[in-house]
Amino acid sequence: MKKYSHILWTLLFPALLCAQNRIVLNADLGHDTISHNIYGHFAEHLGHCIYGGFYVGESNTKIPNRDGVRTDIIEALKRLKVGNLRWPGGCFADTYHWKDGIGPKDKRPSMKNVWWGGVTEDNSFGTHDFLNLCEAIGAEPYLAGNVGSGTVQELADWVKYTNQETGSPMTDLRKANGRDKPWRAKIWGVGNEVWGCGGNMKPEYYANIYRQFATFMTDWGNSDHLFRVASGANSSDYNWTEVLLRDIPHNMLEGVALHHYSVIDWNKKGSATNFSEEQYFKTMKEALRMEELVTRHSTIMDKYDPKKKIALVVDEWGGWYDVEPGTNPSFLFQQNTMRDAMIAGTTLNIFHRHCDRVRMANLAQTVNVLQAVLLTDGEKLLLTPTYYVLEMYNVHQDALLLPLDLNTNDYTFGDEKLPAVSASASRDKSGKVHISLVNIDPNHPQEISIALRGIKASGVSGRILTSGKVQDYNTFEHPDLVKPVDFKGATLSGESLKVTLPPVSVVVLEL
Repeated sequence: MKKYSHILWTLLFPALLCAQNRIVLNADLGHDTISHNIYGHFAEHLGHCIYGGFYVGESNTKIPNRDGVRTDIIEALKRLKVGNLRWPGGCFADTYHWKDGIGPKDKRPSMKNVWWGGVTEDNSFGTHDFLNLCEAIGAEPYLAGNVGSGTVQELADWVKYTNQETGSPMTDLRKANGRDKPWRAKIWGVGNEVWGCGGNMKPEYYANIYRQFATFMTDWGNSDHLFRVASGANSSDYNWTEVLLRDIPHNMLEGVALHHYSVIDWNKKGSATNFSEEQYFKTMKEALRMEELVTRHSTIMDKYDPKKKIALVVDEWGGWYDVEPGTNPSFLFQQNTMRDAMIAGTTLNIFHRHCDRVRMANLAQTVNVLQAVLLTDGEKLLLTPTYYVLEMYNVHQDALLLPLDLNTNDYTFGDEKLPAVSASASRDKSGKVHISLVNIDPNHPQEISIALRGIKASGVSGRILTSGKVQDYNTFEHPDLVKPVDFKGATLSGESLKVTLPPVSVVVLEL
């Protein structure tokens, strides 16, 4: 990204020197595309994400559904333009045996969900249900394979069952279960968090295990090659990435995962709604740390993969707090405030700016768990502030990243400070330019002057998501407290754009 010196700023844009925040949008320097798969989601067999969330059962007559999956969730996720959906976990994936979830539902064996509350899992939602759901919402399926307690043959058979046209016992089994044509599932995780719940492995050991599993995961003549994702690092474990890139042949590896949650203290996470400004500041500090993590992991990958053929896949990210009072602590149900909107907006801006390497990501999780975009209560469905951020931002999907230079004020708390403004921009295939702006400061508005370089704009429009307090959230009694409205705080004058962002706000402009 090109940086301007103070002298060059003075010569080119003298009027901007007195502005609070300055951006130069380089509309003629774009060369990387923001993948739609950055807008991925995560659905684990955890709490009420699947059962009581997505899936209410085919015999349910009170809640409209399509083969047991809520139609209102299908429609909401279609509007969100979900890039890909990851399933069945998470930690659950490495205890899940996919053949238990196919065939007649009344004949499927039950199991105990040892990771999330010890509840009985009846396997009524399985491979067909998930892949048909992905078709219904227009998302690419991302299947997490069982490496921790599964076998090479088990995972290889799953690939054949979902992808192979004819010619194997697995294709015959699929057809016997009612699906003639394969789904062509491309994205596969080879284990999950194998440094922890996926097997407590060392990176050198896992690299060899990965090589073994990946050897037997092939496309068997399909036109689209499989996209295999290695179980990657926990936040700042840079040695993990180093070992995987060093020890796994690159023709066997399409993506390396990274997990990072915005958590204040794993032993005392704090309330999702009743939090202080100090807690808010610390949460945003962890969220903005994603910039450092992505940069440093990418630097290691660049050493071994300078042509950037292997993607960095941030397939678990988001805010994590204490569960709501009175709910099962193992179900990870939490509310969703404007703080979560700040996490979503700033994180997506980071992913955009690093889209040359970050080509897939998955917010955790879709329904009723962690930083969910949707909450359910019986027949009711609620859209969270995070939902609206992703809906506003989906104009960036498969658009050309436009580099920008940002000088921002600080958001200060005590002796610490964070950048107050976050930004990214892109040009879509129709030529429209979109600029995403976030002001994380809960106390002060931010005036921004944007110099438009390489573009002649004739008008500007936009939408804004904000509220009176960073603790504000939607409830089933008041579902529209936080929702986007038209934004009137942008003024275009020639090649300069002036914007005023209210405190804790997300804005998406269209030029």
